[in-house]
Amino acid sequence: MKGRKRHILVDTDGLLLGVVAHAADIQDRDGAKLLFGYLDGFLPRLAHIWADGGDAGKLVDWVKETYGWTRAIVKRTDITPGFVPLPRRWVVERTFAWLSRYRRLSKDYEENIEVSESFVSVAMIHLMLRRVSPG
Repeated sequence: MKGRKRHILVDTDGLLLGVVAHAADIQDRDGAKLLFGYLDGFLPRLAHIWADGGDAGKLVDWVKETYGWTRAIVKRTDITPGFVPLPRRWVVERTFAWLSRYRRLSKDYEENIEVSESFVSVAMIHLMLRRVSPG
């Protein structure tokens, strides 16, 4: 299948903690497992994760059993018309918006997944450096 998905883990400020890119034909639950496997042991103080409804189900139990992290699923309601920012979930969406400003990340130009992940990291480093030293 053509295409690529990116899974990111951000802190409460929207700063990147981890990124995993994979083929688009992998389900979101499996992509989340790849991300968590990448982060295993890397973030010892991590205790709680917020995720969207696509990560609900068996994945919540798997994360608790495997890593001891608790997960809260932020679901949207169909009752409210139009766009409504959801608590906690908008932080990840905002980070994706920041990353989409970088031309290299606007489309899937890379053939190698590691290069794609690296460009996400480089873009985030650039964003963080601009916050420390504006102008």
